[in-house]
Amino acid sequence: MPRPRSLSTTDLVSATLAVIDRGDLSALTMRAVANELNMATMSLYRYVADRGELELLVVDQVLGAVDISTPPDAEWRARVALLVDRMRAAISAHPAIAPLVPRHRHDSTSAMRWMNAMLGALADGGFHGRARVIAQRTVIAFLLGFLENQHYAAIGGRGTAVLAKLPAEEYPFLAATAAEARKLVAEDEFRGGLEIVLRGLVPGE
Repeated sequence: MPRPRSLSTTDLVSATLAVIDRGDLSALTMRAVANELNMATMSLYRYVADRGELELLVVDQVLGAVDISTPPDAEWRARVALLVDRMRAAISAHPAIAPLVPRHRHDSTSAMRWMNAMLGALADGGFHGRARVIAQRTVIAFLLGFLENQHYAAIGGRGTAVLAKLPAEEYPFLAATAAEARKLVAEDEFRGGLEIVLRGLVPGE
């Protein structure tokens, strides 16, 4: 197959995202990305060492588009909510990459800048030491869990409909909760869940 004389980071990321968006993370291989670029697999190794490097490029570029600025006079919960909402929007465009964010958080400059902004908002809210560690990881766990649910178990999906039809005498709470869930959309789930998480965080050492 013919090979382009040179590839940019944008070319590599676009091809990698195209593969992931079509077939999920399990479809991501060096060969699949090379095919997307219409080049030989071995030629791709001139630009990246392995699949892990492709993953990192994707995370860094997707998260690099996230605005990490927040109003300095805003209350800490509002600042955290804004940062989380922007991150959700960026990842939701390619939800299958959600597992790559924690995997490459320590190598991605974009991820580290976002985390630093989040920790700054928590610090201004009175979180220090152990409490700040736990608060930050709790918020990120909620975000990644929501994205996972949205991608594999959407609140408006078939699974919720099936659960809502379970016999109430055998599964009274599950059937009733699923029936209520069918009235909600993903936006309700996200904002309601984040509000609960932030309300439960208490500043401390």
